[in-house]
Amino acid sequence: MSTLEIRDLHVSVGDKEILKGVDLVVLAGKTHAIMGPNGSGKSTLAYAIAGHPKYTITSGSVTLDGEDLLDMTVDERARAGLFLAMQYPVEIPGVSVSNFLRSAVTAVSGEAPKLRQFAKDLKVGMDNLAIDSAFATRNVNEGFSGGEKKRHEILQLELLKPKVAVLDETDSGLDVDALRVVSEGVNRFRANGETGVLLITHYTRILRYVKPDFVHVFSAGRIVEEGGPELAEKLENEGYEAYTKVSS
Repeated sequence: MSTLEIRDLHVSVGDKEILKGVDLVVLAGKTHAIMGPNGSGKSTLAYAIAGHPKYTITSGSVTLDGEDLLDMTVDERARAGLFLAMQYPVEIPGVSVSNFLRSAVTAVSGEAPKLRQFAKDLKVGMDNLAIDSAFATRNVNEGFSGGEKKRHEILQLELLKPKVAVLDETDSGLDVDALRVVSEGVNRFRANGETGVLLITHYTRILRYVKPDFVHVFSAGRIVEEGGPELAEKLENEGYEAYTKVSS
């Protein structure tokens, strides 16, 4: 049972402060949805806790099961159990999906999986996500459609089995069928009740498939309102205008 705890987090990019004191606890077995307008700091939160060098944490703390993530390198954070599905996954020319995934599993677990078992796990994961078998031989994200990139992110999630998954706008650019498949992958991940999900999104459409336990509204670098699933419905009906007025 894992817990990601964020306390009074302040993050800057250059001379500009983006996050201005964020407090959030992501509990095992719970799905937390982060919603808010563009520029409110949602993605900054994701990349800062994952260790992106562009984002400078000026104060505050982030711990996973009591361990200080901010003292860890990016790869150490991944080995500790933190996973980030990026909004815009990067291309890796010359590296096949299969080799990339096996290297990732090796790096996180500390030992290379046996080839036969890895091949079996990879096939199961690809079948679950309706991914063609030829996908494994393609270069990572090179020439991938938006849906293929997001399915690949969820395939990583299924194989790496982290403690906490941070999903940054996983629904971005997906058609209805791809959204359903990707959401089913997220639901499989959280089904054991021992992992936490921090789901960052603009829209409620993914929340029709991945039901959140908590919804947090971001505006101007802060959480300005919190509630249950009903808060997402309020945002769907009323938008973010009320929150941007308060924070401006």
